[in-house]
Amino acid sequence: MKLLRLYKEKPLIKVVSGIRRCGKSTLLEMFQQELLHDGVKKSQIISFNFEDMAFQNLLTAEALYEHLEKRIDKTKMNFIFLDEIQMVSDFERVTNTLFIKKYIDLYITGSNAYFLSSELATLLTGRYIEIKMLPLSFKEYISAFSQPLDLQQAYENYAKFGSFPQSVALYKDNPALVSKYVQSIYETIVYKDIIARKNIKNNIILQDIIKFLFDNIGNITTPKRIADYLTANQRKISNHTVENYISALAESFVIYPVNRFDIKGKNILQTLQKYYVVDTAFRQLLSDTSPADYGRVLENIVFLELKRRYDKVWIGKNRENEIDFVVKDDEGYIYFQVALSVRNEKTRMRELSAFNIRDNYKKILLTLDPEEGSINGIVQKNTLKWLLE
Repeated sequence: MKLLRLYKEKPLIKVVSGIRRCGKSTLLEMFQQELLHDGVKKSQIISFNFEDMAFQNLLTAEALYEHLEKRIDKTKMNFIFLDEIQMVSDFERVTNTLFIKKYIDLYITGSNAYFLSSELATLLTGRYIEIKMLPLSFKEYISAFSQPLDLQQAYENYAKFGSFPQSVALYKDNPALVSKYVQSIYETIVYKDIIARKNIKNNIILQDIIKFLFDNIGNITTPKRIADYLTANQRKISNHTVENYISALAESFVIYPVNRFDIKGKNILQTLQKYYVVDTAFRQLLSDTSPADYGRVLENIVFLELKRRYDKVWIGKNRENEIDFVVKDDEGYIYFQVALSVRNEKTRMRELSAFNIRDNYKKILLTLDPEEGSINGIVQKNTLKWLLE
């Protein structure tokens, strides 16, 4: 909302991106209500959600533009909202034409990165600002409940049932309803945004790749490793095909690839990525989470929170050691290490040794231990409290 307010009436296309059902449409509806409250007349706001059958006749660039031309008042500022714009064929022709009109303030949303593909990004260079949305943060999740919650129990529910806004609403009514809802989102994305759009013939292999990625969140993973694993299990596939499937999952915001950052050389490495899932409830659908996986689930939740707070998030390579996450703010780099607990001395020494970095940037150790403090300049924080900052 702050970004929408900041860029209101600025000569830029406001692009709200994110996975299906994370709240993009609701965000724009809230913003429209705010515009009305601030004195904008209802006739100045034009809004279409292209998932609505009522607008099926506007799914071509020509039809949409012709319709808009009839409704636009050229003597006033028109606020135009085009929701799920990727469903309109050649929509970039419409957005580019609307952009050059001084009396139009344009907002668009999309549920896959296709509409911000390299070709479109080239066409829109210097013309748009992207506002990236994720499902609810832990702080937002907590705020959805009127009664005070036990933080540890709330976190476990957050990790298990997920943080799609409707998931939270269903959980408050009946937790048994959540799994079916999350499954419906997952299946819609897989079958509509990935299989249909990419014309994938073998959906069983796609499901195997998704399960592999979900089982290995927080692990270094390569297309070759996945291809070798599937081939060994009688599902022969090429590295190139695996790369294409991973790309489709990333374009639909199901997973986020994270590059490595060489801390010594201060440069980004293009090999040996890690992958994290957009909502840990997706992982619950396909993986049998064991106690050994709780640390990786925590790491995934920390990654998503860092992605909300910082423009860039990397995994760190410090000579032979790995740093879980590296981010950058106005003061420089910040290094994060994530562990369930460091009460065991051996575990504690292992996690702290990763911070053997010769610079003076912030170093933060996040755990679920209640203990907090500073160890030789390394700040230990309780992750749940950190999530609420």
